[in-house]
Amino acid sequence: MDLSIVIPVYNEEESLPHLHAAIRTALEDLPCSWEVIYVNDGSRDRSMDVLEQLAAQDPHRVCVVEFRRNFGQTTAIAAGIDYARGQVIVFLDADLQNDPADIPALLAKLDEGYDVVSGWRKSREDNALTRNLPSHLANWLISNVTGVHLHDYGCTLKAYRREVITGFRLYGEMHRFIPVYASAVGAKIYEMPVRHHARKFGKSKYGLERTIKVILDLIAVQFLTRYSAKPIYLFGGGGFLMGALGFLGMLFLLVRKLLLNIDILTSPFFTLSVMLALLGFQTILLGLIAELLVRTYHESQQKPTYTVRKVVRNGEAAGRPISQLG
Repeated sequence: MDLSIVIPVYNEEESLPHLHAAIRTALEDLPCSWEVIYVNDGSRDRSMDVLEQLAAQDPHRVCVVEFRRNFGQTTAIAAGIDYARGQVIVFLDADLQNDPADIPALLAKLDEGYDVVSGWRKSREDNALTRNLPSHLANWLISNVTGVHLHDYGCTLKAYRREVITGFRLYGEMHRFIPVYASAVGAKIYEMPVRHHARKFGKSKYGLERTIKVILDLIAVQFLTRYSAKPIYLFGGGGFLMGALGFLGMLFLLVRKLLLNIDILTSPFFTLSVMLALLGFQTILLGLIAELLVRTYHESQQKPTYTVRKVVRNGEAAGRPISQLG
């Protein structure tokens, strides 16, 4: 299979028939094989009935994965990746706000040598106060913290080469950080404007409460992408900083004792300096333990510490562009 479309579904019974028809229209002229993976994330309406009808009508191109309960969009996307057979994987929302007609343009950009093509809802048809403003702030924060600058991390419509998104697991709200993970393994990322439509059926499943989840996941992503291979850099850096502050505190107390004859032991700075020095030492030890765990993880599971973009053998490079698949 050349192309897989992964679509999380939660209470979208009215949208699904229109969505699948739009996907067929958008992809029918592509010279490659494709499939659609619908992941029913514990829907409480008739979404599963509709999906079963679509699978019966289009058995060679529709795969339906049904969860026992609602696990969330990130888990649904992770399951879609697991069941997808395509060498290129595209994510798409089920609410018809993303336009399947943009998929060929994303694939064309992949053919230019990119590994990830991310959609940008430049003209977004959502509530300006409750959806657009928090989204702009979140995109600014994620871009500046991770160094992967995108205008729209929240846009589900993205195209990936399989090899840049299969080396990690997704948890929490981490589906929006997939471009960060891909960048960590050297993926070339391109962002392009895509169409965005107002919701026709149902109501949004997201609220402002997800902001805290995104911030906490951002912290986890930073650790996993920057320090998972060398945790001693994080723990050791923090340990040296605390140790240095403790040393400077003790030096200040000593100088004050010599010049002003002020007792060292009765000063609260003495207790603080000792605590900082001890915490610094313990933090460095934690970093060493983390280093041992990382090495055990990589060596026991034979996980490589590098990623390969291309292998040239006998004068030929592995992989073909989308336009030549099929």
